[in-house]
Amino acid sequence: MKTFKIIFTFVALLFTFAACTDKFDISEVNTGEHTQNNIGDTLYVQQNPIWGGFNKPQDMIVGREPFIYVADTENNRVVMMDIAGRILGAREIRRPIALAQDYQLNLIVCGELVDAQGTVFSAVFKLNLVDVSHNIGIAKIDTLLPKTSFDYLKPQRKYTGVCVFSNNSFLVSRTGPANSNLIDPDNSLLVFSKKVKPDGTKIDTLTGRVPLLEPQGTGLLSANGISSLTSFKNSSRDIIVTLTGNNSFKVQWLQYVVSSDFEGYRSKLTPFESPLLTINKFGSPEGVALDNSNNIFVADAAKDSIFVFDSFGEELQSFGGSNVFKSPYAVQYFNKTLYVVDTGNDRIVRYILSTDLN
Repeated sequence: MKTFKIIFTFVALLFTFAACTDKFDISEVNTGEHTQNNIGDTLYVQQNPIWGGFNKPQDMIVGREPFIYVADTENNRVVMMDIAGRILGAREIRRPIALAQDYQLNLIVCGELVDAQGTVFSAVFKLNLVDVSHNIGIAKIDTLLPKTSFDYLKPQRKYTGVCVFSNNSFLVSRTGPANSNLIDPDNSLLVFSKKVKPDGTKIDTLTGRVPLLEPQGTGLLSANGISSLTSFKNSSRDIIVTLTGNNSFKVQWLQYVVSSDFEGYRSKLTPFESPLLTINKFGSPEGVALDNSNNIFVADAAKDSIFVFDSFGEELQSFGGSNVFKSPYAVQYFNKTLYVVDTGNDRIVRYILSTDLN
């Protein structure tokens, strides 16, 4: 009980802290060529200490409390940390690779499970943290996917990303080899919404998939090998997807449009006009973060780099290289700090722009 009180007090203090801080805005930073850590007249200044002790981590998020959650993939756990990097707890989950948090402070995790016959399945879990006062080690885990007997006939399907909207609905990206079926191809974006049970409780329910995305598309509006999903921190239903399948445009901003004759997603940006949509710009983009100005940070595992674009898709400043990172899989942004999940080096590295140093 003492541990719960400490965590609850810490959450309250962090909410106060978050209300008194400003988000990092790089919209006024000079642009420059793609170099190691030098961006025009601006530097990314590495912060110490580097956070280690991970084994091929593939994702992290800054939660709404704010706590930091890390998908410590090969250690088979999700780690909860404070914003100073102190570990507060961990929950065992097999090979977690993607994280999101809804507005009720539940964690949604893409990981794996093993059935009674020893078959490994990709899975989506939900962790209720509020009911245990954020003692993540004893948080209840609900399995959202696989759910039906049909799901368990498809062990090659993989759940690769998740993002949440302000109404607590969320999307899950799915990949797999079977994409000739027009009704239920493996490469899809699945939609989860709240369903009200007869007793009045609400449960997360798979209600369909996003239409008009090409399962094997090599251009815009594609679901060909989605590797991550990122939503915006407002009421928008826009998303940014990264793709590692055979596609010329591997980072796409999908804008949700509602009009008299159409409702659904279309490309926000235009190829050949936006550098973000330069053909073969990226190698293997695995994660995206956004700041308050909707500047876009892309972690490219193949190019060992972080690419940065403004909300018009113009490249601002990008940095990295094999002497800086090794297969970065995720990037996050909070309180003037850029967090890079440096997967191949088993660590998280933090940066602040030199223009933000006091």
